[in-house]
Amino acid sequence: MDINTIKIEIDSISKNIIVEITGINSTQSLEELQLKYLGRKGKIAQLTGAIPTLPLPERGALGCQINALKNKVASLIEKKQKSITTKPPETAKFIYDIGLPAIVQELGQLHPITKIIDEICAIFNQMGFSVIEGPEIETEHNNFTGLNIPLEHPSREAFDTFYLKLASEPVNQLANEQANRQTGKLLLRSHTSPVQIRVMKSQEPPLAVIVPGRVYRPDAVDASHSFMFHQIEGFIVDENIRFSDLKGILEAFAKAIFGKDIKMRFRPHFFPFTEPSVEVDISCIICEPVSRLASEPVKGCKPANCPVCHGKRWLEILGSGMIHPNVFKNVGYDFKKYTGFAFGMGVERIAMLKYGINDIRLFFENDLRFLKQF
Repeated sequence: MDINTIKIEIDSISKNIIVEITGINSTQSLEELQLKYLGRKGKIAQLTGAIPTLPLPERGALGCQINALKNKVASLIEKKQKSITTKPPETAKFIYDIGLPAIVQELGQLHPITKIIDEICAIFNQMGFSVIEGPEIETEHNNFTGLNIPLEHPSREAFDTFYLKLASEPVNQLANEQANRQTGKLLLRSHTSPVQIRVMKSQEPPLAVIVPGRVYRPDAVDASHSFMFHQIEGFIVDENIRFSDLKGILEAFAKAIFGKDIKMRFRPHFFPFTEPSVEVDISCIICEPVSRLASEPVKGCKPANCPVCHGKRWLEILGSGMIHPNVFKNVGYDFKKYTGFAFGMGVERIAMLKYGINDIRLFFENDLRFLKQF
């Protein structure tokens, strides 16, 4: 192949490549074109192989022309490859049927117990209470002794409280506290009242605190009992706190949670950590519904055969009373200067009354058919 033939072939390839590559519309055709010009036996390779047969002075110039041609062809093929891969086939048809059912991702929601806790805390928060939580593993002192519960009280027995066995070495703050002070055994708290002791030891009055949390008691599980349930403790400490303040706070709470037409009564009772002590009842919301919960009594329900109040027409919702002076002594408060009241309620019981649920086990079975109702 002489010099003139090589120059003619370079011009021919430079013109033909543009025409040929324009008509290509598939990856396979583009690969065939690439082999034709850039393959090991392609036209440009043949031109490169003819360079050693040329006179020495002509080799450099022709070599530069052939390399420029090779780069041009490679660039054109690369651009065409990108256009083919990004352009959808002309024959493809995209059909959208907006009537087809879509895959719906269900949204989660709060558990009914969580909803009730949030609602109760919000009610008391609006009345100026602060929400504080405490540990579920407690000392015997905070759970019993500090609350004026005597040693002979049956709630201290192992059949009524979950006591814990400690390792030989203290491994946490509570264990150190138990080891270094005479606070007694460690246990799973049986009520949320120990937080009352913790708060009063760390803060000075005035105090207005609400304490939600889980508590534990070794009860046999049935429709109305569980070994783990939820309580909410509330207390106020300040100068000149009276029993009438307690009644006003609880009446406002009951009407906010059950409806403004609810009726209330206070019955004398006994709790070691309050004096005087009372239990609080509301009128039965099943056989005597209030405006917020229902418009009429449950069908066929009369006070005599009501499955909830069993003819009593009243339902217990919480215990309360004025904080005992001995509790103030145990936390270092001046019981002659300060007074206060405390109350505690079971969250599951409030939820069962509000939603008309007759089995506490439904809250813990994770049955979506039940949970989706809330």
